[in-house]
Amino acid sequence: MAFELPELPYAYDSLAPFMSAETLEFHHDKHHQAYVTNGNNLLKDSGLEGLSLEEIVKQSYGKNAGLFNNAGQHYNHIHFWKWMKKDGGGNKLPGKLQAAIDSDLGGYDKFKADFVAAGTTQFGSGWAWLAVKNGKLEISKTPNGENPLVHGASPILGVDVWEHSYYIDYRNARPKYLEAFVDSLINWDYVLEMYEAATK
Repeated sequence: MAFELPELPYAYDSLAPFMSAETLEFHHDKHHQAYVTNGNNLLKDSGLEGLSLEEIVKQSYGKNAGLFNNAGQHYNHIHFWKWMKKDGGGNKLPGKLQAAIDSDLGGYDKFKADFVAAGTTQFGSGWAWLAVKNGKLEISKTPNGENPLVHGASPILGVDVWEHSYYIDYRNARPKYLEAFVDSLINWDYVLEMYEAATK
């Protein structure tokens, strides 16, 4: 199955002032498009054509670095756009998600602190994650395009800490970007949807 660039689920200026139209235009139209284009080129004759994107990510990990990097970033970004929405974020979570964060992560405030810390301390490019592993929520961080799929977990929320995701708006203030993401951008309904799929 060829990789395709999805449409953004909102207008370019919808997430301002927390994420600018300029950031979204570069990030979606240039960076994500490059992962799609390069991924499709590397998928040809890889032996993984016809598999789902998740399977391509898992099976190329540690074996085909070029394909893995682009397929991983394509997967991450497909969800990243949906993990944000206008007037998102904050501590009003769907009940089932709130209960899981309370029991597995020590409550919302601790989740926020630990999630922001994971993103802040990821050296260089990468991602911070909220994922389900063995039925429990966990927070983690990964370098570059890696994600929890290759560590036996199901990602339900991720934040991109590559500089292109925040440098136009926040310059080098990565923690400020991460705070804004949690406080003002997270689409908790989509996180719940992925949580329910991961805990079936």
